[in-house]
Amino acid sequence: MKYLLDTHTFLWWISDNPALSQKAREIISDSANDIYLGAGSVWELAIKTRAGKLALDGELESFVGKHLQSNSFQMLPITLPHAAKVQKLPNKHRDPFDQMLAAQSLVEGMPLISKDQIIAGFGAEVVW
Repeated sequence: MKYLLDTHTFLWWISDNPALSQKAREIISDSANDIYLGAGSVWELAIKTRAGKLALDGELESFVGKHLQSNSFQMLPITLPHAAKVQKLPNKHRDPFDQMLAAQSLVEGMPLISKDQIIAGFGAEVVW
């Protein structure tokens, strides 16, 4: 099955953070699943590192690339259908990164692995 990671889920997975749920760990570690990181999450990481709210080990592109490769994760680019889907989402949450994750989840039919249940208000399937 295909799953999309929320930004915090990606960071918690690569840092082995105990805040990551057991269910999330099982899904991500199951080699039968295809795990995706959305381009919007990389954009969010860029914004947060530039603002000094997040420190990464090295340059963003190499940091993300290294962890994608070592975990066999795939990138999910932002496409026209993803961006257009945002327009049709209910106005429940103003965070543009969460809106894009919800849109990608809905368009691609991928559950989103996230602690943020507010995203479910957009109609996306959220697992945690």
